[in-house]
Amino acid sequence: MLQEHQDTRTYPCGQCGGELQFHIGQQQLACPHCGNVQAFREATGAVEEKDLRSALRDLRTNREGAQALVAGEKEVVCQNCGGHTTFTGTLTSTKCPYCTTPIQRDDIQDAPARLPVDGVLPFRVDERAAKDKLQEWVSSRWFAPSEFKDYSSSGSFESVYTAYFTYDAQAETDYRGERGDDHTVTVGEGDDQRTETETRWRHASGRVHNTFDDVPVVANEGGLNLGYIAQLEPWPMEQVKPYSPEYVAGHLSRTYDNDVEECFDRAKQVMSSEITRTVERDIGGDHQRIHQQTTTWSGLTFKHLLLPIWLLTVNFEGSTYQVMINGATGEVVGERPYSKVKIIATVAAVIAVIVLLVLVLGR
Repeated sequence: MLQEHQDTRTYPCGQCGGELQFHIGQQQLACPHCGNVQAFREATGAVEEKDLRSALRDLRTNREGAQALVAGEKEVVCQNCGGHTTFTGTLTSTKCPYCTTPIQRDDIQDAPARLPVDGVLPFRVDERAAKDKLQEWVSSRWFAPSEFKDYSSSGSFESVYTAYFTYDAQAETDYRGERGDDHTVTVGEGDDQRTETETRWRHASGRVHNTFDDVPVVANEGGLNLGYIAQLEPWPMEQVKPYSPEYVAGHLSRTYDNDVEECFDRAKQVMSSEITRTVERDIGGDHQRIHQQTTTWSGLTFKHLLLPIWLLTVNFEGSTYQVMINGATGEVVGERPYSKVKIIATVAAVIAVIVLLVLVLGR
C-alpha cells in the first residue's frame, strides 16, 4: 500500500493501480476510481502529552536547522505519472497537479530537528456535507452581492489539515487587590433629596488555582485568518487519534510555521485572561481591582496535532475572502463582501415605509 521515494510516499490501489485517499465517510483508505477499500493499521493507545520544558531546551538548540527544512521549495517526481510536484514552505501533503495522486513529504515529519505530529483529528464532515453547510451559510448573507453567492461555488475549496499545538498547565496565582461593595445612600434635602450608589473598598488577597487542558493555538500562518480560525472552536479533542500518515492521504496538510515556544506565548495570553477572571471571582463583590498577581506554572505539557478545516478561498473584485468549516463539527465562519446596491435599496425601502407611516398617521 505504501511506496516511498525521494522522502515522499504514495498509496497505490492494490486492484487498479490508482491512488488511494482517506475516505471521510468510511474512515479508511479508498480508491476513487474502482471503489476498492483498504484498511490501514492505526496506532493504538492515547495521544501522549509531552513535557514542554524539555522540548523548549531541545528546540532552542535545533531551531536553525528546523527552520531550514521548511525554507524555500522542494520538487519531487510523481511515481504515478512522472510529473513534477513542488512542496512550498510548510506544506507536507498535496496532490500531483497532473494525475491527482496524493503525495506526502516525509523528510520534514521524520527530521530530528522538527517536532513530530502526535495526533490527528480525522475529518468527519465529508465534501458533500461541507458544501451543503457552505451554501447555507453563503445564502444567509443577505447583503452579500449576488455575484459573490454564485462565485462562491467556483472558488478554491480544499480540505486542509492545519497544525496546532495544545497545552496543559497547572497555575497557582497569588494576588493582591481590592473588593468593592456597592451600597445606597440618601443625599440632599427636600426636593433635592435623592439616592446615590457608593462603593466601599477594602483590601483583598488570596491564592487561586487553575487547571488548563488542551488550550489550542494554531501554528500556521501564510494567508490564514487567525481570527476566524479561533471561532471554529471548540474542537472535539476526545476524537483525536494517534497520528498515522494515512489520515492525510488525498488532503492538503501543513506542518507548523510557529514552533511550540512561539505558540506557547499565545496560549499563556489565553490562560492569563482566564486566571484574571478567576481572581475577580475569588475577590467577589460588585467591583474588583487587581494590583498584583503572580503565577507559578507547573505540569506544562503539549501535543502537536493536525486539525481538519474545509477552506473556501474566493477572489472577488480584487479582494480575497475566506470561509472556513470545522471538518469535525461542521461549524462555519468566514467573511464576505457587502453589496452597496442592496444596502442602499434596503435603507431607501425603510425610509419609504417611515414616510408612508408618517403620512398615514398624520391625517
